[in-house]
Amino acid sequence: MSIFERYLTLWVALCIVAGVALGHFLPGVFHTIGSAEVAQVNLPVAVLIWLMIIPMLVRIDFAALGQVKEHWRGVGVTLFINWAVKPFSMAALGWLFIGYLFAPYLPADQITSYIAGLIILAAAPCTAMVFVWSNLSDGEPHFTLSQVAVNDAIMVFAFAPIVGLLLGLSAITVPWETLFLSVVLYIVVPTIIAQILRRWLIANGGLPTVEAALKRLGPVSLVALLTTLVLLFGFQGEQIVAQPLVIALLAVPILIQVYFNSGLAYLLNRTFGVAHCVAAPSALIGASNFFELAVATAIVLFGFESGAALATVVGVLVEVPVMLSVVRIVNASKGWYESGTAVRRRVARSAAE
Repeated sequence: MSIFERYLTLWVALCIVAGVALGHFLPGVFHTIGSAEVAQVNLPVAVLIWLMIIPMLVRIDFAALGQVKEHWRGVGVTLFINWAVKPFSMAALGWLFIGYLFAPYLPADQITSYIAGLIILAAAPCTAMVFVWSNLSDGEPHFTLSQVAVNDAIMVFAFAPIVGLLLGLSAITVPWETLFLSVVLYIVVPTIIAQILRRWLIANGGLPTVEAALKRLGPVSLVALLTTLVLLFGFQGEQIVAQPLVIALLAVPILIQVYFNSGLAYLLNRTFGVAHCVAAPSALIGASNFFELAVATAIVLFGFESGAALATVVGVLVEVPVMLSVVRIVNASKGWYESGTAVRRRVARSAAE
């Protein structure tokens, strides 16, 4: 991991401090930035989001979709967790904790917005950081690449309907035109640009050129993310200073859903006899979120000052330490995992004979 990635939580914490301070002392600057909109899209943020997302999408090789059949059980488990479990489990946790248990401690006018942010956060599977988590857990690289390619292809079509469905169930008016606009702006168009750029890089030097470009673009992506966070907390500053407990309370359902979904994916892979080198990244992909897309979508749908935007930012805050703990768990449990899969393989061979 680069120093930016390793200490992402620290940088996010510093962005919180910087954003709150700047928002307090320079409110006019932030209001000017917030008013720079076209069709409900904030132009400065749109530029920053593209700088975040496009370098990550350059890493994806959609030709890897042809490798899915080699790891079909692991891919199937991850798809089940990402699209049939995670958004719905997060919605349930949001309703339970934010809408009921923690409601007395939260601003009443923001509760539904907080739940919306949690739902948006869970509806987008991670695209970039999972390569780091997979590497740290000795994951099978071809599985990781093909799984991310499948998730990205599905996200183009499934993200908006799932978010719209769950927001509707949360009694939130869904601005469908804005939601689809965010999908086009922050999934479809960046994917097309990234793939064109990837093909151009391959044609002018092959995969080493792609890797060299990614090393140069990586810091740009993270700086864009951190700049966006400064803007977000500049708008959210007064509310955070008044109620710092909000961030801690929003983190609770996020933490629970990470451990729940990664654990479920890990156990399902073990039940189906999947190799540990596939099960480990499967669990990590099943638990992590594409927080860059979530932040962008929350801003477009609900605005800078919304509880939804703040909820997605809390996801960024806890991402690295929580996912590193999941990596540690899957690595430490490798012996236990493989003892179960070995027994199942022997039983399957005996039955076949």
